Amino acid sequence: MQVYECREITMQRDMDLVRDLLLRLEADPLLDGTRWICLEPSELGFGGRSAEEVGYHLTLLIEAGFIDGQVGIESLPILRRLTWQGHEFLDSIRDPDIWAKTKERTKGLTSVGLAFIWEIAKAEIRTKLGLS
Repeated sequence: MQVYECREITMQRDMDLVRDLLLRLEADPLLDGTRWICLEPSELGFGGRSAEEVGYHLTLLIEAGFIDGQVGIESLPILRRLTWQGHEFLDSIRDPDIWAKTKERTKGLTSVGLAFIWEIAKAEIRTKLGLS
């Protein structure tokens, strides 16, 4: 039996990184659902972000159901594609103006859950479309 030790990593969720990762993964032609890809976090090209931070956020996106993937050995995520829910969330925060307004509305709060951010982004889209 192989036993792997896991390092404990204490991090806070960074919604800017979540958005950036979803945009990057959506644009990757290898992540079309026909194969499993093990991406080293450094391969994603996020300068200034540690591999642990990127890997942690990829794991969160898998857990949230936004990415079809698995956490592999040494916490390296194995990815296949964005899920329907991942595309839906990304579509609501893709527009830089909507994203900026969403972040502005949550500024000053100590923390905001993903579902709440999604609702704010949808409200901003309705406002932009003149529906509210």
